[in-house]
Amino acid sequence: MKPVALFVLPNCKWCEQAKVYFKSKNIRYNLVDVSKNKQALKDCQKHGCKGAPVVLIGNRWICGFDKNKINKELGIK
Repeated sequence: MKPVALFVLPNCKWCEQAKVYFKSKNIRYNLVDVSKNKQALKDCQKHGCKGAPVVLIGNRWICGFDKNKINKELGIK
């Protein structure tokens, strides 16, 4: 499986939904809090993402919690 990173903010309901979804699908991921990691925040912004969560799968950036894009990138039906 491609490496997955989840960039989140504290108290973000969409971030929490992404975590729950990844757990339900047994998707392993690295969790990055962009409120504590300014370089990660810059990386997300550089790829056009303005809010949280941001999902990085391999080298593909997905802005927001978009199940369809996540599933397609990971080959989940």
